[in-house]
Amino acid sequence: MTSPTLAAQLKQRTPVRPARILLHTFLVVTALAWLAPLLWALFSALRPYAETSTKGYVSWPDELSLDNFTDALTQSDMLHHFGNTLLIAVPAVLVTLFLSSMVAFYVSRFDFRVNLFLLLVFTAGNLLPQQVIITPLYRLYLLIDLPGITMSGKLYDSALGLVLIHVAFQSGFCAFVLSNYMRSLPHELTEAALVDGASVRHLYRQIVLPLCKPAMAALATLLSIWIYNDFFWAIVLISTGENMPITSALNNLSGQYFTDPNLVAAGALLTAIPTLIVYFVLQRRFVSGLTLGANKG
Repeated sequence: MTSPTLAAQLKQRTPVRPARILLHTFLVVTALAWLAPLLWALFSALRPYAETSTKGYVSWPDELSLDNFTDALTQSDMLHHFGNTLLIAVPAVLVTLFLSSMVAFYVSRFDFRVNLFLLLVFTAGNLLPQQVIITPLYRLYLLIDLPGITMSGKLYDSALGLVLIHVAFQSGFCAFVLSNYMRSLPHELTEAALVDGASVRHLYRQIVLPLCKPAMAALATLLSIWIYNDFFWAIVLISTGENMPITSALNNLSGQYFTDPNLVAAGALLTAIPTLIVYFVLQRRFVSGLTLGANKG
């Protein structure tokens, strides 16, 4: 039987430390600070503009409806621009991961003098501000003719142009992350495969690449969000309204003399839905990819 003294000790609660209270308070305040703009945008999107223009935004609503969401979906032709974004984001993510994984495999599993230099070249592209190359890149896109390949006949004003610029700018970061992860893999695996007569292509596709799934999933999540939310290159390299991705297409909700902020808020919330879906689908692999090597000394 349990003695009374032991039972009393088991019932005794662990005292709450002041540091733990401060930590939870800080986390709650930080979460509310991050959620406040989103909740305010949702609150504004559910209210008609006539009500907010009369009573102000800081007021109790008389009516809440989904009219702004349906209007934003139809007025901006959002479904069409969602399709344009998929034509840009999906190939860009796949090509970036494919090219960067090959570079990471080369610099991490083989010893050559140019390994470090090659990795530095790929990584240096991320250090170059996009605004620096906008003028020469814009003129280069206008000079490259692609008759029969793109609707515009040029690299400018095409989905292919956006795919290429995203691949160029994101490959360095992905190669850096994947190379560090591949270096943590045991070299005995690749050495044993080479002794058994495996080719370099088999070594890359059948051994190393399957072991990099957590890192690839984490990078795929980040790339999908970054490329989907891109506005700079979309507004610079696309001029035709029908070819614009979803971020730049939100400008269709703004009029020349009047803009309904409630309607714009509803459109912005609709554009955020795909990124949330991607994150929740890949959440487990994303978290596991971020914590790779956390238990290693």
